[in-house]
Amino acid sequence: MILPATALFLTLYGEYTLIVRSSMLETLGEDYVLTARAKGLPDRTVIRRHALRNALLPTVTLIALSLGYIVAGAILVEIVFTWPGIGWGLYQAVEQRDYPMLQGGFLVLTLSVVFFNFVADILYFRLDPRITT
Repeated sequence: MILPATALFLTLYGEYTLIVRSSMLETLGEDYVLTARAKGLPDRTVIRRHALRNALLPTVTLIALSLGYIVAGAILVEIVFTWPGIGWGLYQAVEQRDYPMLQGGFLVLTLSVVFFNFVADILYFRLDPRITT
C-alpha cells in the first residue's frame, strides 16, 4: 500500500507546492499585509493571521479538484499496482465493453467532483470573510 500511496502523493505534491508558494508570495505583497507589518506585529502573526488565510483560497480549490481525482481511483495507479477500486473496475468495464458499469462509474466520479467542489465553496465562507451569502 506504500507504493500506490506514494505514487499518488508525488504526482500531486509538486502542484500543491507550486500553488501554495505562488499564492503566498502574491498575498505577502498586498497592502493589508504591509499595514500589519507597519503596526509592528511579529512576522509569524502576520503570516498566520493575515496572509495564510487568503493564500489558502487557491489551494482549497486545487485540493477539492484533486480529491475528485483521487476518488476517481487514480486509474493508472490502480492498474499498475493491480489495486482493486473504481479505476480498476472501470478499466475492466472498458475491456469487456460493459456500458452500464461505465455509466455507473462515471456517475460516481462526477458526483464526487461536484461534492468536493461544493465542500470547497463552503470552506470559502470560512476562509474569506469578504464572501457573503
